[in-house]
Amino acid sequence: MEATVVGIDVAKDRLDVCVRPSGERLIIVRTGAGIEDLAERLKKLAPRVVAIEATGGFETVVAAGLAAAALPIVVVNPAQVRAFAHALGKRAKTDPIDAAVIAHFVEATKAEPRPLPDEMTRLLADMVARRRQIIEMMAAEGQRERRLTDKRLKKSIARLRKAMEKELAELDGEIDDHVRGSPVWAEKENLLASVPGVGPVIARTLIAELPELGALDRRKIAALVGLAPWTRQSGQWRGKSFIGGGRKAVRGALFMAAMVAARHNPLLKNFRDKLIAAGKPKLVALIAVARKLLTILNAILRDKRPWQLETA
Repeated sequence: MEATVVGIDVAKDRLDVCVRPSGERLIIVRTGAGIEDLAERLKKLAPRVVAIEATGGFETVVAAGLAAAALPIVVVNPAQVRAFAHALGKRAKTDPIDAAVIAHFVEATKAEPRPLPDEMTRLLADMVARRRQIIEMMAAEGQRERRLTDKRLKKSIARLRKAMEKELAELDGEIDDHVRGSPVWAEKENLLASVPGVGPVIARTLIAELPELGALDRRKIAALVGLAPWTRQSGQWRGKSFIGGGRKAVRGALFMAAMVAARHNPLLKNFRDKLIAAGKPKLVALIAVARKLLTILNAILRDKRPWQLETA
């Protein structure tokens, strides 16, 4: 007997639900009462997994409500689901199709339920994301300042940047208190930051936005971040390998760490140099370094052992 899987497409005011392999479909109002009703219906089906597509925040309450009912939840990446839909030849963007594709996607990929981040982890992720936003705004103001000649406008930008620098400093203090106030997170930060090339900002980004680090094998964690290469292939033709999907913020943080590690981490510097000597393009080498760094960090948290060059 095939295991039951459920796909849920979340909109602002409703939930489109598809159950496989039965093909049953439901439309539920996205309210507290609606989510409770859906949870009761799904518990009777005893699904192997309930998959919810990430939709910019609308899915959070739904996932939390269903997880509270002890249902096996996984939040799936919309880009991967859409690519799967294209592979099936379903290019129309309609909610019922999406719900069916989500269910088909988790059935085909055998996606496993994942624990949802707790409230503290979500708060830390929100603070780390806010920090990233402030830095992006500061960079944008810097770009504008370079294009201006009027002194009054330059002073306006300077005042705004000063205010953002103050906000950034206060936010950094809150993040520091948040992380150092948790013995578990403090231990994780110390373990991650023991690797040359990984500083507190990178470590905290990984803690907040990649809580699975240390709990999955190296292939799964690379795929989750979007650092697992995939190749376009048709018959005898084989195209170039690409990376993509996954968690963009985590991947960006790892690229920054990889650039530093490729210069200052003896193991990763030697690894990069060998790739360059073998004729690999610099960008390809950087991606390989980021992937190897992720594997190292995953093993360090898994084994709870700090960086040691001789055993890395």
